[in-house]
Amino acid sequence: MNYKLLTLFITAAVSTPAAAQQNGITDTRNSKYAVVNSTPIDAVKWNGGFWGERFGVFSGTSVQSMWETWKSDEGKSYNNFLIAAGKKKGKRHGPPFHDGDMYKWLEAVAAVYAVNKDPELDKIMDDVIDLIARSQRPDGYLHTPVIIADRLKAEKQSGQIASDEAKENENIGTKVGTSGDGRFGNPLNFEAYNLGHLITAGIIHKRATGKTTLFDCAVKAADCLYDFYMNPSADALEKGVICPSHYMAVTEMYRETGNQKYLELSKQLINIRDSVKNGTDDNQDRIPFRQQYNAMGHSVRANYLYAGVADLYVEDGEAQLKKNLDAIWNDLVNRKMYINGACGALYDGTSPDGTEYNPDLIQKVHQSYGRPYQLPHSTAHNETCANIGNMLLNWRMFQATADAKYTDLVENCLYNSILCGISLDGTEYFYTNPLRMSDELPYDLRWPNERVKYISCFCCPPNTLRTLCEAQDYAYSVGKGEIYVNLYGANTLNTKLEGIGEITLEQKTDYPWDGNVALTIAKLKGKKDFTLKLRIPAWCKGARILVNGEPVNADTSSESYAAVTRQWKKGDTVTLDMPMEAKLIEANPLVEECRGQVAVQRGPILYCIESNDLGGADIDNIAIPADAKFTPVETTIEGSRIMALETEAVDRGETSWQGTLYREINDNNKKVKIRLIPYYAWGNRGKSEMTVWIPVKL
Repeated sequence: MNYKLLTLFITAAVSTPAAAQQNGITDTRNSKYAVVNSTPIDAVKWNGGFWGERFGVFSGTSVQSMWETWKSDEGKSYNNFLIAAGKKKGKRHGPPFHDGDMYKWLEAVAAVYAVNKDPELDKIMDDVIDLIARSQRPDGYLHTPVIIADRLKAEKQSGQIASDEAKENENIGTKVGTSGDGRFGNPLNFEAYNLGHLITAGIIHKRATGKTTLFDCAVKAADCLYDFYMNPSADALEKGVICPSHYMAVTEMYRETGNQKYLELSKQLINIRDSVKNGTDDNQDRIPFRQQYNAMGHSVRANYLYAGVADLYVEDGEAQLKKNLDAIWNDLVNRKMYINGACGALYDGTSPDGTEYNPDLIQKVHQSYGRPYQLPHSTAHNETCANIGNMLLNWRMFQATADAKYTDLVENCLYNSILCGISLDGTEYFYTNPLRMSDELPYDLRWPNERVKYISCFCCPPNTLRTLCEAQDYAYSVGKGEIYVNLYGANTLNTKLEGIGEITLEQKTDYPWDGNVALTIAKLKGKKDFTLKLRIPAWCKGARILVNGEPVNADTSSESYAAVTRQWKKGDTVTLDMPMEAKLIEANPLVEECRGQVAVQRGPILYCIESNDLGGADIDNIAIPADAKFTPVETTIEGSRIMALETEAVDRGETSWQGTLYREINDNNKKVKIRLIPYYAWGNRGKSEMTVWIPVKL
């Protein structure tokens, strides 16, 4: 495993360069309805510990491994840009959203560069950005199937290539739905989605490097969307509703530039949804958004929509939008979300609201939320992109409210439904994330049940990578005279805050394996009055806070921020002690597949049993006593340090279920020692069976 960049990252200076004084992933400093704001994109650096180790893998192995994939015969997106830029001859390959995959990876590289300033990464970005700029039309439009088809058509007319080669590429452009001048001919072209990720990558690249090369492309892309959507034809109305990454992007462009046109576009993108005729739950446009109070349809598209609406609310403050978001959030979290923050239970569902006995009106919903409490285990789809969308929504809801229930879910998703999407060595990925994997399943699931380096639908790997490479940007937030500590991990925060000046906080902890956190003010000029707000997770009972060794009378209620207000000086240390015990979790009885079963959680980490750790026992015969005691055991998997849990369980029998649907209960209560591992770490030791939910023995 390559840890070259981990060394660079740990030894990097903590000073904040002028180019990075702008904010991080979401800049809400001037947002009228934001309560808190992000820290600058290079303000937080992991110093070893859990996230330091993970960042070392992502920055030293993952971004380079994916770069090699892009350049290989298997990865198509980079090759498409070479052809679109005129650097290479050939035809376009891959799904229509493949351009966006490259932009997401580029954002991941920029996020890493913001921390370690590695010149090799800077050069890679410069080379790829040059291709993007060469491929983009003057009007800002960029979609490689169309650009390549246009280029080959021109070459055919000039006699540079044979007509059959040009015809083949023109057919590729036609298949993805181009018409007229080639722009936005079919919503399934994912053009706006791709441009949304280009805009976001351009903004992050500018904040990370101070350069505007990619940002210039992003501005052109945003202007292209503005020109198209501000005066759309009737035919074009529905073409802004597919997987709307561009909703978040254009609002962030408004924040970056201050140009009101982009805020107008953000409002327009929500409003034109209401004009769609014969819409579907698959695209959340069957009914107007302002009439929606439940999470519905395609979970990735839904979560991107909700996050985009939350961005607009933070800028515009429309009360109705907040009312919709609150209701949707409650429906999602309390009736349709998995225990690990994952979303989208069904690979293919049918809208429960848009169906009739007339077959022509039946609406298939892909990657669907399904009905309330419909949360299967083995067939759970839980595409990683949907889980990322859930995290993005909760982050924006937190910025609008400063409510800890949202950052609790940010943390849950990061550890338990996003981190599981990438292998511990940082080179292989899941597309879906089931909560149970059985060799006895009598049919094949649609996607691999083992991590692989390249997936034909490659949207999740670069999305996972960019999200995890930005995890440090969620660690802290700032309010007026307040510093919020959102995520715990060994890190250094170095920033400049209004009313406080330059400040450095050093956080020392072995979280998530240990609940003790020490925050020291390592740099502060003079004595300053402000408030430190420490998140008390929902799982935590009985937290204690001390300042310089003395107990502090602060409200440490679960799922809240404990406020410590005082006059601070350099050297002051705040200690937060959170008792961390393994707990058995049960589900609402309406979740039928969980009845009589429990999950195991310790701190923020969700655990599972894997067939590797059962001493030969059948995973389907294991039951956990209701009074089970768990012993934390430190170990490693694929070189990554984890805290496993050991306990005594019950092996209920050795007979097979093969060919049997029902049988008399087996009273065999053979005791067996088992080990549980974090869910995010499963599947890293070869093919195995796994389950999160385990029968409970009363």
